[in-house]
Amino acid sequence: MATEIIMPKLGLTMTEGTVFEWIKNEGDEVKKGEIVATINSEKLTADVDAPADGTLIKIVVPEGEDAKCKEPIGYIGAAGEQIGEGSTSEQVQTPEKETVSSESNTGEPAKPSEDEPKKADTQMGTSRIFITPLARKIAEDKGLDYRQIKGTGGNGRITRRDVENYVPAEQPAIAAAETAIAGAGLTGMRQIIAQRMMSSLQNTAQVTLQRKADITNLMAFRKDLKQKVNQSLVDGQLSITTLVAKAVILALKDTPTMNAWYRDGKYEQVDSVNIGMAVALDEGLVVPVVKEAGSMTLTELGRSLNTVITDAREGTLDSSAYSGGTFTISNLGRSGIEYFTPVINQPEIGILGVGTLLNELALGEDQEVKQLSKLPLSLTFDHQIIDGAPAADFLAEIISYLEDPYTLML
Repeated sequence: MATEIIMPKLGLTMTEGTVFEWIKNEGDEVKKGEIVATINSEKLTADVDAPADGTLIKIVVPEGEDAKCKEPIGYIGAAGEQIGEGSTSEQVQTPEKETVSSESNTGEPAKPSEDEPKKADTQMGTSRIFITPLARKIAEDKGLDYRQIKGTGGNGRITRRDVENYVPAEQPAIAAAETAIAGAGLTGMRQIIAQRMMSSLQNTAQVTLQRKADITNLMAFRKDLKQKVNQSLVDGQLSITTLVAKAVILALKDTPTMNAWYRDGKYEQVDSVNIGMAVALDEGLVVPVVKEAGSMTLTELGRSLNTVITDAREGTLDSSAYSGGTFTISNLGRSGIEYFTPVINQPEIGILGVGTLLNELALGEDQEVKQLSKLPLSLTFDHQIIDGAPAADFLAEIISYLEDPYTLML
């Protein structure tokens, strides 16, 4: 008695899913609980386990094709068993396909079954191309020559996903030309910056969130601390840049998903917090990195930031200090800019833009007008990795630390 492999429902709003990959092939023996396929919906991916011991006797939904939730995508049974001899769910009859010659008795070419992947001759004559009906239709609608598409399904079958992901030969040439244009007429550092900026925008889904932090208490905290400390604070430990960096570090520890890299299609969380600081030079922009910033005190962090920024401006910073960052801060406060859209420094997945300090009037609880110090912040994140709500929570976490300055000392 055959057992159905069901398309799971991964969320309340999920109505159908896509078979991304079959781990097992028809005819393979499987054990209950063993992964036989991987499926995904719009935002979720999950493995599908074998519901019983036996043999994968039928794959109903090939790779790249969709199925409604709770519908079968395959069957497990005894070797040689035919679907319809009995199943643990609905009885599904799958009659054996008749073998037909290339022409019918009427002399007209036989039409391929709609249930089977269609075959098309290649230009080489004897070899065949296997393509699902849906993939064929999408290719025709897009005006694509499916003979040029490499299939990733069973037996090299071209699936819907293969067609949708296919980039014609002309397009890479165009992309290469665009990259060349991005650096055309530029030399040295400016050319490298142009290419990196274009690469970042082309390979990430960048979204920017903006909020103001009320740093009135932070400014009073700095003033009070400077008066009470008996030694000169010359290491930049109480500068706005250092305090913002400290707030970012603490927020990254609270939200480790932001302290990560995404490159070559792979997401990797990083244990150490390495803060990059955008520095403007006459030749262009560089991003020196303070390594292991997560373990530093305010004084150590201020001293390290001062050192890498100064050395970068003087051109004496070692090249190794320009890589390994997990999150970058870009400060345009001195330029009078409030909000802006910083570009992600790949392979990082987030960057914080810091604007100019603003003085605003507000009505207090006692109905008296008071002056507040506000700091505009712009968080750009890669929406491929982080959704809007958790990104907003991360920005709120940074602001929370800035608005409660004593937490920065912990």
